[in-house]
Amino acid sequence: MLPGTNLSRAIARSGVDWICVDCEHGNIDDGEMHEAVVAIAATGVSPVVRIAANEAWMVKRALDAGAHGIVVPLIYTVDDAKRLVSSAKFPPQGHRGFGSPFSPQTFTNEPLTHYLQNANSSLLTIVQIETKSALDSVREIAAIPGVDCLLIGPFDLGNNIGRPILGEMHAELKSAIDRIKDAAHAEGKKVGIYCTSGEQAREFADKGFDMVSIAADMIVIPAYFSQTLAVASGKGEKQKGSGYDRR
Repeated sequence: MLPGTNLSRAIARSGVDWICVDCEHGNIDDGEMHEAVVAIAATGVSPVVRIAANEAWMVKRALDAGAHGIVVPLIYTVDDAKRLVSSAKFPPQGHRGFGSPFSPQTFTNEPLTHYLQNANSSLLTIVQIETKSALDSVREIAAIPGVDCLLIGPFDLGNNIGRPILGEMHAELKSAIDRIKDAAHAEGKKVGIYCTSGEQAREFADKGFDMVSIAADMIVIPAYFSQTLAVASGKGEKQKGSGYDRR
């Protein structure tokens, strides 16, 4: 969520498989996204960019920067998902324009022609399922060729089905999450979920989720300083978690 190549590299060196460069809720503009993608990829970690909306030019900018995948929020309909896939794929599968010299440098600096021949089958298109209408059509969305992964945003999904997370997840929200996982796997696709702690990520990994997050930099940095300051000043025991647990 925070800009800076040093921060991107530091997180990448932690041993993670992928890092989401968040251009939806994060403080990252287009130029900073370009820099973060390259810094992350240089460490051997996959940069995945979450764009702000399902707009073709946003898809193009992220992929042209060299992102290994895109995460797209607030998908509402099957047609929305089809339009996204079309934006992310070169012809004949889609209408993405070709020519960015930046894309190959986040892989192995292969020629542009190699990138053109392999991008459609290699880059990940990750659809966030976080609206009621997308939930109602989740099996159809998962079945679309070119949709690789369904990613659950628990907070927005809870809000959109009338079960906001105000503490523990409501049973209806838990059921919706399971329904999305089952739909993705039934169509041979991957499923991910946004988690905010190692414990929660382990819980969902054990349930069969293929992609889990563990932390957001803007959340854990102030949380860690608050916890360690409390211990150092003698004002309290070190607290567990970040205060941002979505379970």
